[in-house]
Amino acid sequence: MAVTSSRLETTIALIAGNGIYPETFAAAARRAGVAKLVAAAFTDETKPDLGQKVDAIEWFRVGQLSKMIAFFQREGVKQCVMVGQIAPRNLFDLRPDLRTLMLLARLKQRNAESLFGGIADELKKDGIELLPATTFLDDLLPPPGLVAGPAVKKRRWEDAEYGFKIAKETSRLDIGQTVVVKNGTVLAVEAFEGTNETVQRGGKMGRGKATMAKVSKPNQDMRFDVPVIGPDTIKTAASAGVDVIAIEAGKTLLLGREEIVQSCAALKVSVLALE
Repeated sequence: MAVTSSRLETTIALIAGNGIYPETFAAAARRAGVAKLVAAAFTDETKPDLGQKVDAIEWFRVGQLSKMIAFFQREGVKQCVMVGQIAPRNLFDLRPDLRTLMLLARLKQRNAESLFGGIADELKKDGIELLPATTFLDDLLPPPGLVAGPAVKKRRWEDAEYGFKIAKETSRLDIGQTVVVKNGTVLAVEAFEGTNETVQRGGKMGRGKATMAKVSKPNQDMRFDVPVIGPDTIKTAASAGVDVIAIEAGKTLLLGREEIVQSCAALKVSVLALE
């Protein structure tokens, strides 16, 4: 996906959440020739070893917006990217500074989209552009078809398509982007608890052979909250009794693709990309 700026800067900052997303982005940015990487890391979220992969790192509590922007300005940052999730509980357990309090006061809804959109607006006020979360990662967005794992029979493709349709509707309503289905029945819909808990709940109800669908929102803002699956997604699904995962082609990042392929083969979980 093209970035929104006319050109990429030689310094790019990561607003780094949990998981392997930050290190995956850092490696891709280095390959693309980015000279300086700066990371805003979050206590109890970001992996500590990220500091070894960037040129400057500072640690924050969720909600310390003024401190983060001041750090970026000291490091000469004009562009940044949000990489890695912040656990939903932390979005509602903020330690807000004055700037964050003023941002929250302007929001009519406190969901991921409104919060992250508000942060993007605050960054822009200080001359810092928020890039698409897929910058440098086009090769991790799969095309339609079977991505990994065993071939899938027609009935399971139909469940995948049904789950995809339902997930598109729940995401449109800003309820959640993941559902679990089996034999044309919705078993679980994601809400505040997050993807893993939804999969575990739906898999338990399905007692094996369930299908998970994870999609982007209609008019997805590709700067943040982009759908992601990784090796842990496969392991969680398999342990819950979910053996088919449907994702959205071209709009879902596969992080740790080699390990995903290996885990799918070993655990007999199929990943399908649908349009």
